[in-house]
Amino acid sequence: MPVKVSVIVPVYNPGPYIEDCVASLLRQSMPADAYEVIFVDDGSTDETPARLDALAAEDPRFRVVHQENSGWSGKPRNVGIAAARGEYVMFVDNDDHLGDEALERMYAYGVANGADVVVGKMAGKGRGVPVELFRTNRPRASVENAPLIDSLTPHKMVRRAFLERIGLRFPEGRRRLEDHVFVAEAYLRAENVSVLSDYVCYYHVKRDDESNAGFRRFEPAGYFKNLREALDVVERYTEPGPLRDRLFRRWLRVEMVERLRGRRFLNLPEDYRKELFEEIHGVVVERFGPGVAAGLPPAQRVVAALAAADRFDDAVAFAEWEATLALRAEPQDVEWRDGVLRVGFRAEFVRDGRPVEFPAGPFYPGEPPLDVSEAVTWVSADAVERFAGAPADLQLKERSSAAPYFQPVEVTRETVPVGDGTRVRLVLRVTATVDPARAASGGPLGDGLWDAFVRVRLGGWTKECRLGPAARTARPTPYAGVVDGLVVLPYWTRAHTSLALDVGRAGRRLGLGRVTPGDVTVEGGRLRMVLPLYVPRATGVLLRLTGAGAAVEVPGTLSPALPGLEVALPVGKVAGTRRAALCLAPDAGPPRFHPLPFALRFGTGGARVVPVPRPSPARRLAGRVRRALRAAVAGRGT
Repeated sequence: MPVKVSVIVPVYNPGPYIEDCVASLLRQSMPADAYEVIFVDDGSTDETPARLDALAAEDPRFRVVHQENSGWSGKPRNVGIAAARGEYVMFVDNDDHLGDEALERMYAYGVANGADVVVGKMAGKGRGVPVELFRTNRPRASVENAPLIDSLTPHKMVRRAFLERIGLRFPEGRRRLEDHVFVAEAYLRAENVSVLSDYVCYYHVKRDDESNAGFRRFEPAGYFKNLREALDVVERYTEPGPLRDRLFRRWLRVEMVERLRGRRFLNLPEDYRKELFEEIHGVVVERFGPGVAAGLPPAQRVVAALAAADRFDDAVAFAEWEATLALRAEPQDVEWRDGVLRVGFRAEFVRDGRPVEFPAGPFYPGEPPLDVSEAVTWVSADAVERFAGAPADLQLKERSSAAPYFQPVEVTRETVPVGDGTRVRLVLRVTATVDPARAASGGPLGDGLWDAFVRVRLGGWTKECRLGPAARTARPTPYAGVVDGLVVLPYWTRAHTSLALDVGRAGRRLGLGRVTPGDVTVEGGRLRMVLPLYVPRATGVLLRLTGAGAAVEVPGTLSPALPGLEVALPVGKVAGTRRAALCLAPDAGPPRFHPLPFALRFGTGGARVVPVPRPSPARRLAGRVRRALRAAVAGRGT
């Protein structure tokens, strides 16, 4: 079979951090003979070369190219392109990894849409990734109709014939932003770019030791020299005007303005902070016309104006003010209704923990003030002016992978007068609808833990926070829901007192242990039991009975009428005392049984509910010893 995809992985001293990358490449759903992996070892001095050679010796999909150290990732990627045989090439960094179906899905999507470049949805584990780009699938995207320019990392799938036709390669040598130069030109010269947003294809991972290449502090003069090369690409392939200004705005916003804001700027050593500011000032004055900064939100316009005017001290003062701003989101209600979980909350900006009071007066457009106190008033008034369109979102993020998914929301915005009415608070009231069967871009939530995050954009600030109450007592706590074959438990985390969902993993927290004898009846060979569960529709379950002899599993039905369980017991087929356990989702993988706080005694007269038999003293002692040993082992690992 012809090779469909060549995965190119530049490698330099990753140590154990390469293992997740390798494992994800081995797990790909694409047929093994349809893709190849080319590791280009850039002069590693650790044990990685031997590890890769051994891997290539035992798996024909893998090849290794060894070379002297070139200083950065550009040359290894170019060497990989030259060695590639695939229709597409996919660039992966050695400390990141792919979703299991990434290659298959991205290749199929690219072929179906005739794409020269395929951008797969990304998730960041300790790293920022684009958000707005991946709100929806975009089969025919361009820099004109989609925020492609927000994603300039190289981790894309690119048609190899396209690279050969236009002669596109990465800049080589010890440098930065070689990916910006490459990806910007690919976007601008591709006949079509497709964005796949309904599956997380690529996981950006921050190493525990923060030794990722992209996290190392850069030398400002060299960095912004390389940035100018990316701007040169845009100038080469666009005409002066709104499109060029909008593309340039990405570098002004992300690589310059955001580096001069809030804690990110203040936490830098002062001498480095000044050097960074001076280099940014030079680029802004040299390369950007007035139309570039004019399209930024007001808070970012202020920072850009201070950089252009070379007002370092004022930039520091404005960063100090912005550093006090945060977002707070508090739940109002969390309840199951009509088969979905409805999450109501209120959100507003706070400063030093207190609600921000914005000026109620009119906003006067024009050039941003350079006086810091006037600039604060200017951006605050703009926030009030734009508040009617301020977006708010609820995202669910899978805890182990950080894969994010937007949920549908309804937003009401309230402008609340304060005191004499010269100042106002801006309060968003939001109701999000979480349908577990469709919450992951139209698909079901996978088993695991999902954290709820609130995201608000207003006045040039994009803030994100967990959804949690101000006080531990104000926590609406619904039952677990059994919905479309999924067992979903809303709960409040201990670490952050914030909302999370446990899908398919909860044990005791489901609350089945709270069932009392009064909730259980046995009559005419049928067991009925009221359960602390939300059940929107009748669904099949399994009741397991264990005791002397083989375990017996009998089907039952969870009904919304009680809500509870109804089971026809195997009277006459089993005897003696049997402990009971319940599987709530028998069709969702290996069955998981939850112990019930009662037993059933079967005899000639039928069955009746009895207490769970207590273990013998010897078994109780053995259990205490096992728990003590587990606690000791856990203590050594913390």
